[in-house]
Amino acid sequence: MRGPGPTPRPSRVRARGATIAAFVALAPLLPAAAVAVGTLKVDTALPYVCALPSGQQPATVRITAAFPDRAAPGEEIRPTDVTTTVELPASADLTASLGPTVRAETRLTVDVAQNEQRAQATWSGTARSLDVPAEGPLVVTTTGDVPTLTTGTAGDLTLTAAGLAVDLAPGAADGAAATPASLSVTCVPGQDAEGRTPLATVPVGAGPGTGEPSAPPASPSAPSATPSPSSGPSSPSGRTVPARPGTAEGTGRAPEGPRAGQQAGGGGGLTVTEGDAPGAPAGRPAAPPCVTENPTPTSLSAYITGYSNVRKLNGATVIPVSCVLIEQGQPEFVVQPDGSMHLLTPSVGNLSYQGRKQTPPFKATFLTFDFAPATATMVLEQTGPLTVDSDVLLVFPDNLSETYIRARFVLRVLDVRVNGTRLDVGPDCRTEKPLTSPEPDPVKHPGDHLVLLGKGQLINGTDATGYLLTGGGPLTGEVSIPAFKGCGAGGENLDRLLTASISGPGNHIKQIQGQTCAVGVDVPTEGQCTEDRQPYVVPKPER
Repeated sequence: MRGPGPTPRPSRVRARGATIAAFVALAPLLPAAAVAVGTLKVDTALPYVCALPSGQQPATVRITAAFPDRAAPGEEIRPTDVTTTVELPASADLTASLGPTVRAETRLTVDVAQNEQRAQATWSGTARSLDVPAEGPLVVTTTGDVPTLTTGTAGDLTLTAAGLAVDLAPGAADGAAATPASLSVTCVPGQDAEGRTPLATVPVGAGPGTGEPSAPPASPSAPSATPSPSSGPSSPSGRTVPARPGTAEGTGRAPEGPRAGQQAGGGGGLTVTEGDAPGAPAGRPAAPPCVTENPTPTSLSAYITGYSNVRKLNGATVIPVSCVLIEQGQPEFVVQPDGSMHLLTPSVGNLSYQGRKQTPPFKATFLTFDFAPATATMVLEQTGPLTVDSDVLLVFPDNLSETYIRARFVLRVLDVRVNGTRLDVGPDCRTEKPLTSPEPDPVKHPGDHLVLLGKGQLINGTDATGYLLTGGGPLTGEVSIPAFKGCGAGGENLDRLLTASISGPGNHIKQIQGQTCAVGVDVPTEGQCTEDRQPYVVPKPER
């Protein structure tokens, strides 16, 4: 932890700030006195028992997070800068199951309690591929945004770690895409419910104890949380899960209860907000506008969202729900020299956000130097054509589909914060050229561009599986982040610093496209478009 020190002059902070790379350089230099007060920082090590291939083994789980030190009834409580570090003991069976490298995801169940109300939240996190040690423990650190909490009543709101799932998928040492998960490790707290130390206690409303932050007492296995200035990005709005009396502790599952939007436990309305936006119409979460101007009979629109790893920063970020407008081309039957028959359909498209070809701005939080939370606001900006090439191999009754989506995007950095302190990023911090993927046909598709591949299967008389342009589905790829340019303020050039910290290959991408809306037809298919002809299906990101 950093010790106290003199507050840096504003001019110095502005000169240093510009990019995610500036986080890396500045995090150790920014003293606590320079950050706004009013938060409770938690750093707790907890005993767990995990079911490994060799049997039940003790493990240590370290959780760090930042909370507001107090809240008013009805005010959102946003945990930020959340990391989960799991130290799994050495196991020959574990090493043999995983191979030389592994990708990891964690899902931590957090019990939330206030007065007589109970609820559960799931804190999900991801990590980039890491080496599996030949000897010694396997240490996995994941990061990610987590649900917000809201309560309408006064009283201490207590959060306690419960069940934990760790998904481990073999990866390639060179950063290639991971294969499907081969091992899921289930862990439970090493203490019973009454013996577990809370992660944090946030006073809500007027009453005793609300003037000072409340934190768990110190113990050998769970260091006490201490007030420390910190803040971070807001977690995205989501589905409202009400408090549920009698929630089973440590199971990782919430029992049956009221539907989203209802209150439980009286009028207090303790809720966990995750997934869809509160107040959205049932069945369709809130999404940015996706309107096609002057549609044609072949106009389609869809939403897309997903995750992208940032390999050098050992984490992943959510690409937010984004609108893509597509003009579908005319299909063509082609017989290849080997006699196989293919249905080829070329299409073109554009991202659309407030009249610009880009995603909505999105925040990414990473842990630099393994302890300093750093947040950036970014956009993916389309700088060239977006093409969709669909190829259906017609082999009755099993038709196989491959769809390649190619696009030219640059990554722009708009805002940078270290421990909540805003840094001036400058007006034009961006990658010097488009993001680049391995291209299977470089002669036909030259130049730097992103490549995503979707595979689908169509069996006559059954529903299609996988990805189809009109039906949506998963798209995956690998991307190299180019060097940065234009990053700096106050006359200081931070291009090389940012490039050294972030740029490089092996960043895995998984995007989920929703069902398209056929905008230009006289009567759109029911359930595919809203009344004003925007896509009805809003997908959720999947890891």
